[in-house]
Amino acid sequence: TVTNEMRHEPGSYPAVSAAGILINNIMNNNIMNNNIMNYTTIPSIAVISKTADALRARGVEVFVAENRAEALAKVKDIIPNGATINNGSSVTLGEIGLIEYLKSEVHGWKNLHAAVVAEKDPAKQALLRKEAIFAEYYIGSVHAIAETGEMIIASASASQLPPIVSTSPNLIFVAGAQKITPTYEDAMKRVREHVVPLEDKRMKDVGMGGTVLAKIVTFEREPVFTGRVVRMILVKEKLGF
Repeated sequence: TVTNEMRHEPGSYPAVSAAGILINNIMNNNIMNNNIMNYTTIPSIAVISKTADALRARGVEVFVAENRAEALAKVKDIIPNGATINNGSSVTLGEIGLIEYLKSEVHGWKNLHAAVVAEKDPAKQALLRKEAIFAEYYIGSVHAIAETGEMIIASASASQLPPIVSTSPNLIFVAGAQKITPTYEDAMKRVREHVVPLEDKRMKDVGMGGTVLAKIVTFEREPVFTGRVVRMILVKEKLGF
């Protein structure tokens, strides 16, 4: 039954009060703010667990760390003494303390990335770069993770992509749980609308020319036949962008 208060003639609509418009605007603003906050907010334990299970189903070993210190300890535990390593440029790796640890040279690993950076001769550096992409262990991060298990890696130069997609037999990803998104589409949106602008600003703030989104890799799964070991250390802290 339609009440007298709600009845209106065909083609006509009841007037919307100023209070109603205000409430509607507040709700819309809250929705937009929540969408922004989702890029930096740690999701629930249930969501983290669901994402971890989805990654495992795609051939990725997952370790959920309580904090950055535990994440760093796990990286140290995984890589054996004497192994060759390479790492990507990563805010996350800096925030867990790995970059400083590598600089200390007490790790016992052969740091191929450091060798590339230290070499000033262009020809020799090019050879070292080729060697580095075949490092036994590659350490890096991802820019978004869908709850369904897809991982997104974006790049301007693509220098970190060969070891990620093929050449290193062992991958170690470290990622803050705030990078989890509900869907693959949301993960791509996170990269384009959140990560790239922040990385562009970060680079410009240190006197560089900014960044450009040139290549995007969707890491769907690691097939068993490759023989590679892919690990994700998912941290219950905001790390990186």
